[in-house]
Amino acid sequence: MATTRKEKLKMRHVRLRKKLAGTPERPRLAVHFSGQHIYAQIIDDLAGRTLASVNTTEAVLQEKKPRANAATAATVGKLVAERARAAKITKVVFDRGGFIFHGKVKALADAAREGGLEF
Repeated sequence: MATTRKEKLKMRHVRLRKKLAGTPERPRLAVHFSGQHIYAQIIDDLAGRTLASVNTTEAVLQEKKPRANAATAATVGKLVAERARAAKITKVVFDRGGFIFHGKVKALADAAREGGLEF
């Protein structure tokens, strides 16, 4: 039985991944939040390829001194939507990575929707 927060997060993520996968027509938008950074990738699981990605360690976002908060998550969501449109991707499956859908996760998802991605 899982007792730590990391184990519980891993169990939720495994449970989610049983139900969803990225296809070429509808790739997976996977998000991850560490203590300091935010990562988002659009993945085609059948080919095993990352089609677009954004994270707060990139030089574009480092200029603004990002923090791992909802405002930065919204910026990452807009950027990932912009890069997805450049790769001709409009529909995705949202993989919240075992994180609860509120706060940073919700901000990133809403910004990606506003940027043109359809979940």
